[in-house]
Amino acid sequence: MSATLRSAPEGRAITPNMDVRAIFLVGHMGAGKSSVGRALSAQMNWPFEDLDDRIEQSEGSSIEEIFREKGESEFRRLEHAVLRKILEELHGPPRVIALGGGAFVQPENARLLKQPGYVSAFLDGTAEEFFNRCRRQAVQRPLVVDSKQFSDLYEKRRKFYESATLRSDTTGRSIEDIASDLARELAKLVPTK
Repeated sequence: MSATLRSAPEGRAITPNMDVRAIFLVGHMGAGKSSVGRALSAQMNWPFEDLDDRIEQSEGSSIEEIFREKGESEFRRLEHAVLRKILEELHGPPRVIALGGGAFVQPENARLLKQPGYVSAFLDGTAEEFFNRCRRQAVQRPLVVDSKQFSDLYEKRRKFYESATLRSDTTGRSIEDIASDLARELAKLVPTK
């Protein structure tokens, strides 16, 4: 299944030749946001940014350490501050930006990302597949406890993810294939020179 263009959240019109400043990849842990983001960045020749990487750089600690030492509410505050900083830096060519699994769920972040010029893409799939991907990765994820808890969290977050501009079903698909579909959808939106 390819990426699908959705009706814009809150009635914002999505039209060809809109001034796209960034695409934000949203979705649950294990959806492939960082991997798809790097592939999409290469295909579109746009710089890539990972919100979690920026948070770790600014704090000098891993996401897991921040959660453990400062708690989730402090992490969310840091996440919002770093996202605002990235948005302030959006000058020049558009960027591909991968968000953490909970970033788009936070109302203050979602409001920022629904401004003109920002496109969001929900990388959809099954909780089971995402959980298995997370288990195979060397990175510790603070909110991955067991498959039931993981699935419940995905179901709670899904309604927020579904407000994204684009949706791509990632189930059983390669990173390059998902990125190619998103690139085709973006090409419909980016002004022709």
